Amino acid sequence: MIGERIETEIAGGLDIPLPKMFPVTVTFEAPRLESIEGSVSEQFKNPRVRDKIKPGMRIAVGCGSRGIADIAEVAKATISEIKALGGEPFIFPAMASHGAATAEGQKQVLEGYGITEAYVGCPLRATMEVEIIDTWDDGTRIFMDRYAAEADGVVLINRIKPHTNFRAPIESGIIKMMTIGMGKISGATEIHFHGFEAFVDVLPRMARTIMDKKPFLFGVGIVENAHEQIAEIEVLPAETLFDREPELLTLSRKLMSKLLFDEIDVLLIDQIGKDISGSGFDPNITGRNNRHIPWSGPPEVQKMVLMDLTEKTHGNATALGIADIITMKLYKKMDIASTYANLITATYLDGAAIPVIMNTEEDAVRLAVKTLRRVRPKDARIVRIKNTLELTHIEVSEPLLSLVEAHPQMKALEAPADIDFDTEGNLKPLF
Repeated sequence: MIGERIETEIAGGLDIPLPKMFPVTVTFEAPRLESIEGSVSEQFKNPRVRDKIKPGMRIAVGCGSRGIADIAEVAKATISEIKALGGEPFIFPAMASHGAATAEGQKQVLEGYGITEAYVGCPLRATMEVEIIDTWDDGTRIFMDRYAAEADGVVLINRIKPHTNFRAPIESGIIKMMTIGMGKISGATEIHFHGFEAFVDVLPRMARTIMDKKPFLFGVGIVENAHEQIAEIEVLPAETLFDREPELLTLSRKLMSKLLFDEIDVLLIDQIGKDISGSGFDPNITGRNNRHIPWSGPPEVQKMVLMDLTEKTHGNATALGIADIITMKLYKKMDIASTYANLITATYLDGAAIPVIMNTEEDAVRLAVKTLRRVRPKDARIVRIKNTLELTHIEVSEPLLSLVEAHPQMKALEAPADIDFDTEGNLKPLF
């Protein structure tokens, strides 16, 4: 049984020299949309969009569990345009097993992002009940949220970005939400049976099946820049979805932030959560993924330390098992039921494994440095980030100073100084 503290023998203890750290700003290409409402309104002038809405149609508008920039404002603008055309919209959660796989939990996730009935101007209907709309020859069943299945038309709002577990022309976006999110926990479980390596074929095929059976109207695709700001909003009619989403994915990949180091000895991540990434933290940033998922690309990280959970993840600690060390603080905040529901659905159970737990952030940092292979503590290349969405302000250790000074996108703000822990063993807040 894990109590309030863990006492264990560590040969030589943790009183080791740590390299000095210094703050760094990182710049990325970052185009930003001037007006969300204006952009959505302009998109709805497209006859291929507006002609799909007829007066009196009940329109199910799906939103997910990700922490998308200004998602409530995008939803409100979309609802307003649908109502202006005579449609009768309602919001529904299209988020598979998130929110602890309960209707109330999923509703609370949306409300936590500001998507409330009062703000967006329409009802919010949450259920975990589904309808089976088709079955493939291999026995794969295709599920759909019951409220969405009963509507006269379906619209989905989602960010388009690189997925955290597979590479393909279509990754995370409208099509993934249609097949996995809209299928709730039943649909997500069914599709994950095939494994991420099959998603390149399964996702488009399943989406086409859904579109043949049910009136999917259009998607509202969002592309963010490296500063978590909306760079582009595009309304994608059903007939253009399969051509246009891959193009927006290419744009998203170009604009997304990244760590500008090929090799990192210790990566410190202040917070993880489902609002940050479907994987808690984005493997496209960390370079590390679940076991048995083909993955490559910088950085190479020897030790990864997770400090805390975001408030909006509601205890879902998905992917903590990919790290090497977590803090007692994170462990105590973990909602095991919510985390298990998510990882069991995804079938990659190692994401729920418990890494080494250290009592404080200071102990976690020191243990990571102490257990490096072939690297002396004073030479440790340490990078600290708030989360994998916020990479414009980071901290790095002195052994990386020459790389920072030579890189045109990075600027050191102060001279290296000793790592500052408070009396409870916590790191000073970043910037």
